[in-house]
Amino acid sequence: QVQLVESGGGLVQAGDSLRLSCAASGRTFSMNGIGWFRQAPGKEREFVATITWSGRITYYADSVKGRFTISRDDAKNTVYLQVSSLRPEDTAVYYCASLRPNWRDLRSDFEYPYWGQGTQVTVSS
Repeated sequence: QVQLVESGGGLVQAGDSLRLSCAASGRTFSMNGIGWFRQAPGKEREFVATITWSGRITYYADSVKGRFTISRDDAKNTVYLQVSSLRPEDTAVYYCASLRPNWRDLRSDFEYPYWGQGTQVTVSS
C-alpha cells in the first residue's frame, strides 16, 4: 500500500500562486512516479501533470503548460505542484496519485492505483 497526503490548497485571487505538496509513504518503491489530477464541480476528473522516477521526466496537460511546474524532493518523499498565474477555471479539488509500473497512458487515471484525499484550490476573479 502507498499512502499519499496532499496539502497546500487554499482560496486565492486570480494571478496568484500556490505550492501544493504530496507526501508519500508506505511501499513507495512500487511507484513509477506521481501525478496530479483535478476535479472541478460538475466535471470529470482530469489529468494535470506527472513526474516519473526514471529520468525525472515531466508531463503536463496543455491547459497548464507554462503555468504549473511539478518537481520532487527525494529526501522528503514529496512531490510538489507549483501553480502560478491561477485562473478561476483552475478552481478544483487537486489530487495526487501514484503511477504504476509499465504504464501506457499516464494521462489516464487507470494508471494510478493509489490516491490522496485531495486539497481544494479556489481562485476568485
